[in-house]
Amino acid sequence: MTMRVTFEISDKDLRHFRECMQKARDAVRDAEESDIIDAARELFLEVAGANAPTFITARLEQLEAMVGMLTDEDWAMPEPERSRVLCALVYFCDPEDLIPDSIPGIGYLDDAIMIELVFRELKHEVEGYKDFVVFRDTFSTRMRGSGDARDARLKTKRDRLLERVKRRKAKDAVPEAKKKRKFSLW
Repeated sequence: MTMRVTFEISDKDLRHFRECMQKARDAVRDAEESDIIDAARELFLEVAGANAPTFITARLEQLEAMVGMLTDEDWAMPEPERSRVLCALVYFCDPEDLIPDSIPGIGYLDDAIMIELVFRELKHEVEGYKDFVVFRDTFSTRMRGSGDARDARLKTKRDRLLERVKRRKAKDAVPEAKKKRKFSLW
C-alpha cells in the first residue's frame, strides 16, 4: 500500500533553505568542480546501497540527470544553471546539513527537498537536456558521419533546445510576475 504524505514549506523554511544554499554557493567558490561531482557520485552509490526510501531515490535520479548536464561535454551547460547544480551537489554531500544523513530513514529528507527545489527551478533545462540525449543517441545510431559534421549537428540541436528553454522560462515568468510571491533559491 502506498501512502502519500504532503507538507507545506513555509516562508521561514524557504528562507532557511536559501541560507543553506548561500552556504553551498560559498563552498562552491572554494572547491574544484570535479571534486564536488566525484563526492556526489560516491554518495549516490552509498545512498543506493543503503536501501533508501523511494522518495529519496526518486530525487537522486533527478540529481543524477543534473550531474549529467554538468559533465556532458556535448551539452556544455551554461552558467548560472551550472552553479545552481553545483550548489545542490554541495548541499547534498554535506553529511551534517539540516537533518544529519546518518539518521536512518529520514537523514536525506532535507537533501531530497533541496534537490526538488533546484529541480523545479531547472525543470526546463533538464527537459531540454533529456531531449538532447535522446536526439544524440538516435542521431549517433543513424548517422556515422565525421566528427566535425556530428559536432556541428549536435551544437545546432543544443542551441535550439537552449532557445526553447529560454522561451519556456519566459512564458513561466509571466504568470509568476502576477503572483504576490515568487519562490526562488537564488
